[in-house]
This record gives sequence, C-alpha cells and structure tokens, in this order.
Amino acid sequence: MPSRRPEKSTGPSQRQLRVGELIRHAIAELLARGEIHDDVIASHVVTIPEVRMSPDLRLATIYVMPLGGKDVKPVLEALGRHKKYIRGEIAREINLKFAPDIRFMKDESFEEAERIDRLLASEKVRQDLTK
Repeated sequence: MPSRRPEKSTGPSQRQLRVGELIRHAIAELLARGEIHDDVIASHVVTIPEVRMSPDLRLATIYVMPLGGKDVKPVLEALGRHKKYIRGEIAREINLKFAPDIRFMKDESFEEAERIDRLLASEKVRQDLTK
C-alpha cells in the first residue's frame, strides 16, 4: 500500500509564492508613488524583481536592483533605514496574521544571466554545438 505522507517539496509553496508576489507589488507601489522619503531612493529607479518568503511567512527577503545596477549598496542601506515604515505599509496593504520581517538583498539574477550568456557564446560551447 502506498504511503499517504506528502512528498517533500523542493520549491516554495503556492502560498509562499502568492504572498511574495503581493509583497512585491506593495513595495513597487510604495516606490512608484514616492512614499519612501529618502534622497538616495528618490534619485534612483529601483526594481523589485523578486520577494522570497520563508515557509512560515514570517520573513520576506526582498531582492532589489537599481536601474543600471549602479549604487546598489547605498540603495540597500536607504531601504534598510526605512524598513520599519515599509513593513508597516506592507502590513496595512496585505491581510496576514503576522506582518513579516523584511530584509533587502542585492538581486544577482541579472549577473547570473549574463554569466550564462557568456558561457553559451564561448568558443568551447559553440564548438560543441556545431558537431
């Protein structure tokens, strides 16, 4: 008789994905409306490509990238200074049992995509493709 135990999940649950997307939209709205009053943030166009939630939905890791990839550190520091305000706005916008703690990290997916493109364009890979 097969086991009724659920299989181990390898990725985030549907709920984690949904809540992460809601938070991403809420922060993007805050940034678009200019509600975070900081000179560093105001002088940059900031993209939020992804928000990853912990399994218990109590921690949101928000990936950030300023347009052009410049001044990442000052932008992360500015967002960190306004973390309490941003968390409060997220709590108001999204109906969750607990407002998740938030942390900001540099989004490295663009750099990873560039690395893969360079690998695919390399002579060694092209050589393998022509065989």
